Amino acid sequence: MKKVPSNRRQFIRQAAITGTALGLLPLTNIACMFDPKSPYLDTLGLQLWSVRNQLEQDAAGTLKSLANMGYRQVELMDVRQLPTLKPIADDLGLAVNSSFMLWTTITGNWDAVPHETDQTYSFDQILEDAKGAGLDHLVFGYLMKAEREKIDDYKKICDQLNQAGEKAAAAGIQLCYHNHSFEFGPLDGEVPFEVLIERLDPQLVQFELDIFWASLGGYDPLELTNRLGKRVRLLHLKDKLKGASVNYDEGTVDPGTFKELGNGEIDIRAIVQAGEKNGVKYCFVEQDHSPDPINSVTESIEFMRQS
Repeated sequence: MKKVPSNRRQFIRQAAITGTALGLLPLTNIACMFDPKSPYLDTLGLQLWSVRNQLEQDAAGTLKSLANMGYRQVELMDVRQLPTLKPIADDLGLAVNSSFMLWTTITGNWDAVPHETDQTYSFDQILEDAKGAGLDHLVFGYLMKAEREKIDDYKKICDQLNQAGEKAAAAGIQLCYHNHSFEFGPLDGEVPFEVLIERLDPQLVQFELDIFWASLGGYDPLELTNRLGKRVRLLHLKDKLKGASVNYDEGTVDPGTFKELGNGEIDIRAIVQAGEKNGVKYCFVEQDHSPDPINSVTESIEFMRQS
């Protein structure tokens, strides 16, 4: 017979990985095992990019593990995952309120994504699918390098996003822009993220602020959270290796730079508190790279319970 780990952290981690132990308890009882100090524990989500490989191998088992850990919702990587993942999430009591989307349906730059074969998939269809599934947020999450070579590219994208945001608002959905670090690198004498702040209509397009990427881009994520105020609708919570250098090229970041919450140099607690003060709707844990993603997202939710 296996010996039950005496350390609570070890026990929770083992239970999450195996899907046992905690799986025998109602989720409400799991929450009662901890002192829920974070204002976002009741709605805490995980961006599924963190466990993308595990989802490919066993979607149902992976989502069950996340529910057993105490995550309350998941953020999809693509609206097109709704038919596969939402029924599983519904059965597990995991909400699906937000999803990334194919950004090319807004920019029209299909040449930048030659691997996308279905160019008939439109933003209108995305809105229809999202609304039908009950989503309240859509996230514009990336730009290929060829789409952001000049500062004027960002100005054009802002105009396109404002138009898309108006359509989304009419459907009862909030459109958000998710940053990486490339938006913080000087371009043609300007900083693209400052262009986004200036040109995006706050009523139509808000931000899903990724605090890791903002920090890697040389901005103080706490200061930026407070500066943007109510324009930050969603937060991506991830920690950064202490002493990591500024890097505007997301494709060259060493995987070890991504850390579990509390294991890096970002003041997660202060940012969550600022988010609460400024009216952030949801917080999503995310870790882009990890040698053991299930272990990492378990550690991060444990940190949130202690915050």
